[in-house]
Amino acid sequence: MRDPYEVLGVDKTADQGAIKREYRKLAKKYHPDLNPDNEEAAEKFKEATLAYEILSDEEKRSQYDRFGSAAFEGGAGGAGGFGGFSQGGFGDIFGDLFGDIFGGGFGSGQSANRPTKGDDIQQVINLTFQESAFGVSKEIQIRHEVTCHVCDGKKSKDPDKVHTCDKCHGRGAYNEVSQTAFGTMSRTVTCDKCSGTGEIIEEPCPNCKGSGKEFKSEKVKVDIPAGVENNNVMRVSGKGHVGENGGPNGDLYLVIRVSEHEIFKRDGLNIYYEMPISFTKAALGGEIEIPTLKNTIKYDIPHGTQTGTKFVIKGEGIEDKRRKRKGDLYFYVKVLTPTKLNKEQREALEAYANISGEEVKEEKSFFSKVKDFFD
Repeated sequence: MRDPYEVLGVDKTADQGAIKREYRKLAKKYHPDLNPDNEEAAEKFKEATLAYEILSDEEKRSQYDRFGSAAFEGGAGGAGGFGGFSQGGFGDIFGDLFGDIFGGGFGSGQSANRPTKGDDIQQVINLTFQESAFGVSKEIQIRHEVTCHVCDGKKSKDPDKVHTCDKCHGRGAYNEVSQTAFGTMSRTVTCDKCSGTGEIIEEPCPNCKGSGKEFKSEKVKVDIPAGVENNNVMRVSGKGHVGENGGPNGDLYLVIRVSEHEIFKRDGLNIYYEMPISFTKAALGGEIEIPTLKNTIKYDIPHGTQTGTKFVIKGEGIEDKRRKRKGDLYFYVKVLTPTKLNKEQREALEAYANISGEEVKEEKSFFSKVKDFFD
């Protein structure tokens, strides 16, 4: 058997606080539940537990200091070997340990009635493109748990008929001792008599059935800032479910859904769209009217503008007031080719073609071009 002082990493003058602290570190690191199918971890856990059993008991520690490991191997001192865990605070450390590892929170001295924050809730809120761009105030309806208005959260029809659970003594959990391959093990389990509440309610409130809470619909006003995007999430503090035992309420999380716009598309704070212009305007250039988020403005395009040409207007995108930034507006030109020409229009275009040296005739079909390619 290894020196228990060496196993726990403490010197021979260490007090019980230091011994317990070092054992907790090793037990949490090598516990079999956190290291499944790891024989080495299981052995280290067993070794650390044995060391703690010896050093946490003043009588056994004294025997080890006088006789060494022989005191627990049937030799001097008559200890007769290592006979299982003592009760001198060993159950408490396992209560703390299991609470830390598995989140039970029922360590020694803790109460099941400690304040706990309420659960959060989530809701989708739908916005138009304009609302997301400029911000909007909306009134939405939520449904969340609130304190029962009948018993005021006391859970009982008669507060005088509520008493501390006699099985767990108000802790909501107790230490259960069992024999395992590693020796006697102690673990913290939820009290089955009070279901972890630490209280016995003889006459539950008829409205909330002893939960202390009820559901309620409520209208909430929320201010959506300018510049939010699709799938953004907003937090509204304190509008979730009511907390336990005086703990704070949970929060409301709003998932933003932005509908598409007929014209405008968005890329971050920038907006863009396709701007149709006539064949004549593209050829000759000149002033056109283009839409922005707020109104329409005049814009001069150069002559000879081709389909797909991109233009930018700085600062006409979406404004993010929180970060003091503005996006830009982009528009892409789409030249509209006339599909119906009257006689005068056709003659004018033919005259233009003749002047330019272009041949005016019906374009060959796609499959005719393919045939010419292979001929």
